[in-house]
Amino acid sequence: MAKKVALLQGNEACAHGALYAGCSFFGGYPITPSTEVAEVLSGELPKIGGKFIQMEDEIGAMASVIGASLTGAKALTATSGPGVSLKQELIGYACIAETPCVIINVMRGGPSTGMPTGPGQSDVMQAMWGTHGDHAAIALVPASCQEIFSETVRAFNLAEKYRMPVQVLYDEIVGHMREPVEFPEPGELEVIDRTAPSVGPEAYKPYDTSFGDVPPLAAFGSGYKYHVTGLNKAEDGFPTTKADLVDAEERRQISKVKNPTALADIESNEEYLTEDAEVIIWAYGSTARSSRYAVNELRKEGIKAGLFRPITLWPFPEKRTAELAKQAKAIVVPEMNLGQMILEVERVAMGACKIAGVHRVDGEPINPGQIIAQVKEVL
Repeated sequence: MAKKVALLQGNEACAHGALYAGCSFFGGYPITPSTEVAEVLSGELPKIGGKFIQMEDEIGAMASVIGASLTGAKALTATSGPGVSLKQELIGYACIAETPCVIINVMRGGPSTGMPTGPGQSDVMQAMWGTHGDHAAIALVPASCQEIFSETVRAFNLAEKYRMPVQVLYDEIVGHMREPVEFPEPGELEVIDRTAPSVGPEAYKPYDTSFGDVPPLAAFGSGYKYHVTGLNKAEDGFPTTKADLVDAEERRQISKVKNPTALADIESNEEYLTEDAEVIIWAYGSTARSSRYAVNELRKEGIKAGLFRPITLWPFPEKRTAELAKQAKAIVVPEMNLGQMILEVERVAMGACKIAGVHRVDGEPINPGQIIAQVKEVL
């Protein structure tokens, strides 16, 4: 039987990916260029018994998502850069309270209100360092409407599996373009639910590390009661200032994402013609689409170019980026900002090859000609 195929905006594909993953709660506030995510879910969630709520602002939206998640719901919000800025205190709260949720950021220009209807890629550092304190972060950067669908599903899986907020970053171009999206059959894509407690309510501790770096999570209203706080806490959830417990908690929360097994599970990249490449174009999101075209044109001219496209942006793909830096004469990093991920590429490359950027912040996409020109200049 033929699968359902629909011509969807990226934002519409995101909403349907969330539904496929089992999302049952959306709390948000309208903001360009992400509003279509909310628009679709406002109609679809009530059909399946889910809840949609438009809050008074982005802060309230993030608070509602955390609350819904703690009751056992798979919870989502969608916004853009200014909205993520408002959400930051509560994103930090979700980090320390280890509350699974998914945050969609359809990136535009900035800072502040910037260019609401134009694309940008200037929120990528915000996704890692926006909230204060040491914390783990997972951020995914899909580059097509089909990939927005599947990466939204994966974002929910990672949020549930690692008990933490996960961000999905794509820019206005991919959010508003339309492409055919093939709907996977139920069960075709893996759907992960959080681990429930294996002990009774009296014995349950919400941060009991005897179960590993990611403790089981009970739902409020299911017979379990426990304390949730934004303070450092002991395994019972109540605040503590004991130095050894605070240190262990901080390190565990980063370790659960940065240990080798977790990194292998979380990281996802695409490579195109990198095997013999002398110059690597390191690009993400819609800019990677221009970069792939540039690679093909450069190959026609006899220049051995290849594309490395991170799909997981955080944790940063350090190992593979370092390997490519040792292989290539140069790495070119095109991005719609004035230089953000290029700093990470430079850090990991450690001088092994030339690093050059292509930067644009005028609300227009980076085109293949700009990338080709930089490749020729750096070589």
